[in-house]
Amino acid sequence: MKANRKGRTRRRLLRILASIIIIFIIACFVVDYFVQFRMSDKELTRFFRDNGVPGEIRYYQSGGRTIRYAVMGYDSLPTVLFIHGSPASLSIYKDYYRDSLYLRKFRMYAVDRPGYGYSGLGQPEPSIQKQAAMIRPVLDSLHQVTRPVVVMAGSYGTSVACRLVMDYPGLIDGLVLVAPSLAPGEETVYWFTPPAENPLVNWIIPRMLRSANSEKINHERELAKMLPYWKNINIPIMYLQGDQDELIDTSNASFAQRQLVNAPLLEITWLKGRKHFVAFDEQPAIRRKILEMHERLARDEWKFIKGR
Repeated sequence: MKANRKGRTRRRLLRILASIIIIFIIACFVVDYFVQFRMSDKELTRFFRDNGVPGEIRYYQSGGRTIRYAVMGYDSLPTVLFIHGSPASLSIYKDYYRDSLYLRKFRMYAVDRPGYGYSGLGQPEPSIQKQAAMIRPVLDSLHQVTRPVVVMAGSYGTSVACRLVMDYPGLIDGLVLVAPSLAPGEETVYWFTPPAENPLVNWIIPRMLRSANSEKINHERELAKMLPYWKNINIPIMYLQGDQDELIDTSNASFAQRQLVNAPLLEITWLKGRKHFVAFDEQPAIRRKILEMHERLARDEWKFIKGR
């Protein structure tokens, strides 16, 4: 009698566990379908039309991948390239694309990084060096960009932006880095990050999180590979971070000060009371920094534009 009761209890627990697993798998597929942090070509085209933005969506091949990017504004204007963090896509910066002042002043580019948006959602590229190489054509072979060229990048995208400057001298004139992740090991890694890389689990993870998780677990090693090359960065940098950032340790600012010895400017701005997602909370401050960087470059304060 007692054994039968134990057997029934065990079977009931197994049924409950199986139900939880099934519900979790279904929930992951629902999230994957409905929450992708991206706008389709149709949605983005409608956004351009509704907001009077002279914009186009384009694709190119790089590193064996198809990469999607957007172009906004007129080609005679100075250049801004937006590089997003994770998980995200080029649509995260859409408020900048419709900014009337920006449209008068800049030719804007934005790219879906490999593994996000429509650049192979859920197919991560953990190598920062390879990501930089894949994004390079936007500023190099695909366009005759007008200088000065400023890159605005957020979170993980800041690592890619810095690698672009390290590997391709002369490509970029100034950086605006928001909530930068630069120092190896100085960021939060969640308990579920390693298990989520297990093939038995990874296949059910929503695609945008699959890419983010792969980047997260490989980020310390990838940043360590960049350590010998920080001295190669010889362009001005404006650095913004929330002083309450819970994901990227604020010690990254000290790391930047130690490493960026050849940058003619490293201006660090602490955003009081802000956490990690300052790209949403502090758009006016970021907008001002991009404008200031362009204005100072246009005045040739650091003598980087002459002869180009």
